[in-house]
Amino acid sequence: MWSHTYTGETTAAPEAVWAVLRDVDNWALWDTSMEAVSLLGPFEVGSRVSMTPTGQEPIVSVITEIEENVRYADETEFGGMVLRFSHTLSPLADGGTSVAHRLEISGPDADTAGPELGPAISEDFPEAMAALFARATAG
Repeated sequence: MWSHTYTGETTAAPEAVWAVLRDVDNWALWDTSMEAVSLLGPFEVGSRVSMTPTGQEPIVSVITEIEENVRYADETEFGGMVLRFSHTLSPLADGGTSVAHRLEISGPDADTAGPELGPAISEDFPEAMAALFARATAG
């Protein structure tokens, strides 16, 4: 398995960050790695999300975890591996929020492909998180 976690903090409350995360159809407005994102069904575990990374063909992820104002996770099968993405929100004492964005790559080829694929996928985590925070604080 290969994994990477990027953590950031914002003055926005967890509810404000969550409101941006649960608005899946508008992720492409702040996630710079995406040309388009569409929720295929209700916002619930088991629903699918169609994502078109910039310059690539669409991929489909499955929502695996939703805990309101706390955690969102989905996974995508890719080349014999499973890519699990999650956002975990933790309230800060001052009213802000700490967000951990994690990518885990598992499967038979994860130990060899993960160190190359993982950094390529997660290199924009800081930029995407800054945009998520900007959208959450803008209301």
